[in-house]
Amino acid sequence: MKRTLSRLSLATLIVAGAFGSMAPATAQVAGGSTSVDVSVSESTRLAMGWSVKKTLLGKTIYNDTGQKVGKVEDLIIAPDRNVSYVIVGAGGFVGIGRHDVAVPVSQIQDRAGKLVMAGATPDTIKGMPVFTYASDNTKRDAFIDAADKDIAKGRAALVTLDKRAAASLAEARAKIDVEITALQADVRGAEGKLAALKQASEARWHDFEAEVNAATARLRKTIDRALG
Repeated sequence: MKRTLSRLSLATLIVAGAFGSMAPATAQVAGGSTSVDVSVSESTRLAMGWSVKKTLLGKTIYNDTGQKVGKVEDLIIAPDRNVSYVIVGAGGFVGIGRHDVAVPVSQIQDRAGKLVMAGATPDTIKGMPVFTYASDNTKRDAFIDAADKDIAKGRAALVTLDKRAAASLAEARAKIDVEITALQADVRGAEGKLAALKQASEARWHDFEAEVNAATARLRKTIDRALG
C-alpha cells in the first residue's frame, strides 16, 4: 500500500497539549479537522525501529492504565523524516462513530510489544480533531508550493554567496565561486523539473513527482553545504 500525499499541512500544524502532563502534540488546522499531506508507505521504517506493516498497523493502543483507546489505522511520515504521525481509529473504543485522529509517533511507546499512549483517555481522544486526507488537487498545489519555496531558498542562498565572494580575498573567493556554480546548476535543475510538472495535466503530475523530489532534495543539500 502506498499513498502519495503532499507537505502543505505540515507547515500549518499547531502543536497543542492534549494529555495532561505528557503534553503531546496534536496536528490541527482551522475548522476542527486534521489534514496531514505527506508520503505514506508500509515499507517505511520508523526512526524508533518499528516496522509499520508487522508492528503497527491494526494494533490496539492502550493508555498506561491498560485501557484501550484506539487502533492504528495508518502512518504518516514527512519526507524529511522529522514529523511522524500515527493515525488512530478511536471510534469503536470511545463510544462514538468513526473518529480517526493524528497522534505524533513520539507519544506512542512500545512496552514489551504493547503500544501505549501514556495519559490518554476516551475523553481526550474524543476531544482531538478528526483526521482527513487532502484531495489530490490540494496535494498537487501543496507539492508545488513546497518545491517553489526550496527554489526560492536556493536563489536567496546565491545572493548570500555573491556577497560573501565580493567581501573575500582571492583564495576564499575561488572556493565560494565553486559553491556558487554548483548551486546555480541545482537551482536550474530544480526549476526545470518543476516546470515540467506544472505543465503536466492534473492526472499525470505524479509521473513527475519523484524527479522533482530528487532535484529539490539535492538543492537543499547544496544550500546547506554552501552556507555551512
